[in-house]
Formats: sequence, C-alpha cells, structure tokens
Amino acid sequence: MAVVELDEVSIVRSGSTLLDAVSWTVREDERWVVIGPNGAGKTTLLQILGARMHPTRGLAMVLDEILGAVDVFELRPRIGVASAALAEQIPRGERVADVVISAAWAVMGRWNEEYGPADEARAASLMAQLRVEHLADRTFGTLSEGERKRVQIARALMTDPELLLLDEPAAGLDLAGRESLVATLSDLCSDELAPATVLVTHHVEEIPVGITHALLLKQGRVVAAGPIPEVLTSRLLSETFDLPLEVGHSEGRWTARAQPGVRFA
Repeated sequence: MAVVELDEVSIVRSGSTLLDAVSWTVREDERWVVIGPNGAGKTTLLQILGARMHPTRGLAMVLDEILGAVDVFELRPRIGVASAALAEQIPRGERVADVVISAAWAVMGRWNEEYGPADEARAASLMAQLRVEHLADRTFGTLSEGERKRVQIARALMTDPELLLLDEPAAGLDLAGRESLVATLSDLCSDELAPATVLVTHHVEEIPVGITHALLLKQGRVVAAGPIPEVLTSRLLSETFDLPLEVGHSEGRWTARAQPGVRFA
C-alpha cells in the first residue's frame, strides 16, 4: 500500500521552482532516505509530505488524501515530524515527559489537557525506546543537542503515526552523538512495526541500517529513486553533487569521499 504518491509535483514560489515535476511513491513497508546538496528541494519535499504545503502543479496524495482537497488539520496528526523548525517551537522550560506526551493533543507546551493511563504508558515506552527515559523530569532547554533529537523523535512517534518524517536528525551532533543516534534510528528502521519513514540528510554516513530506498534530488528534480543499493552508487551520487565521488558500503553503513586527485577551488 502506498502512503505517499506524487505525480509530476512542482512547487513554484516567487518565480523560483523549488520542486520540478517530482514523481515518487513511498509504500508502507519502506524506509527512505532523501539526499541532495543545499537548495536541492529536500525540505520543500518534506513540507509536502507533512501536509504543510500543497503543489503548484501536479497531484500529491498522502495517506490516501489529496493535498488541496483535504482538511490538513485532520491529516497532520497521522504524520510524525521531527525537524529543527518544530524544535524551535518547544518551550525550553517544558519537562521532557510533557514534550513527548503533549503530542497526543498536537500542542507545544502542556496546558490544561488531560491524559489517561494509556497516553502516559505510551510516552514512557517511547522515551525508553529512544533512550531518554532518565531525562523525563529535565527541562527541554537543559538537554544536549543529541538528547533533544531523541526527545523530538519520541514526540513524533507519540500518536502512532502512519508516516514518520525526519529532517536532518543528526545535524549539529558531534561524532559520538551522531553514532549514538544512528544506532537508535537503525533499531527503529529495522522494526517491522515502525511506520513508513522518510529521512532527509546531506551525508551518507548518517544513513541508518534498515533504510531500504533512496531518493537523490538536485535543483528540485529527481536524479534517481529506488532500492538503496541501486541508487547510492558512485556515478549517481557524483552526478547529484557535481563532484567525482567514491561510495563505499560496509555492514549496512555508507561512506562517500572525493576521488583521489580532485582539486577544489
């Protein structure tokens, strides 16, 4: 079953084409990574998938609903999102446990909502799964960047979404923080019960084990899309980044480096 179907989707803003005739399908048992240089259209693509934007041209269907013909406020709770933009909306004085559980009401900052035992149990389970249960009584503003990333993902999963969107989850992390988060995401992506997932990154080193498919974007257009071994090749990644690259793969993880002898301006 397809959870995302884009047919010739274009986004034009202020005369600039951010996405150009993108056709793409994501099925419920797939885990995708979207890779491309700055300005490729990755964040714009996630805004489409998150029902935050609808196409200028083309047809976008998310969870069997056509964008532009659906109440997005009913659709959005079915989609889990973790991004830097959403993180900025989380009150820094909010308890971690409340950051996670308040997603059940789709609010940022706990007020007078009421939560039952089932909500509390799910929030506790997700915090344990994301390895932040020991932070439950800490405030969001006191966490490290890596801890904040984990809390955001736990929050994104709170409503048991049918589609999970992760926008550069490892951005800003040091090496240890990145590797710890990638290990957690690998567990999540390898879980058969996890939702269909789309992860955006600039770096192939940040791709978790368990990702099944890849989409390469360049200047708003699709360079390639399909099973990850067929797409993450030296030729296709070199074309995407306009740089001769050597791509490696070992034990489920990926690497990319400039070919020997490449000179940079």
